[in-house]
Amino acid sequence: MISPPQIVQTQAQPAAVIHLKIPRSEMMKEFGPAVGELMAALTEQGVAPTSAVFAHHLTTSAHYFDFELGVTVASRVKPAGRVNPGELPAARVARTIYTGPYEGLFGAWGAFDEWMNARGLAKAPDLWEVYETGPQTTPDPAGWRTELNRPLV
Repeated sequence: MISPPQIVQTQAQPAAVIHLKIPRSEMMKEFGPAVGELMAALTEQGVAPTSAVFAHHLTTSAHYFDFELGVTVASRVKPAGRVNPGELPAARVARTIYTGPYEGLFGAWGAFDEWMNARGLAKAPDLWEVYETGPQTTPDPAGWRTELNRPLV
């Protein structure tokens, strides 16, 4: 389910982001079009992404998602519609890789949280996922890879 977790130090990375606050039930409806909007804005500005798409969840809630959908970029983007400059933060994070369909992410985060709790790691309120390999790369969900990152305090 998840690879052996590690503790790593990340560096701040400039990004292009769209901030979304949506009911959990709307995720599948909103995510894909927002990715298309983000990529179209980057293409229009001549800015190439330097990472796969990520979702930086600013808070967690049982009822809604409050996150920045984005990609890292080599040069700063200009605001365009819902697209704004942002960043993935510099932080000490616990990191693991989940392999499998997106429906399994909830269970992967549960296993990852158990690992962190067993080690007494204090978690910051935010977290992010990087969708390294997904439906844009392969149609087989068994091969999808999502990097899970949880900042530590």
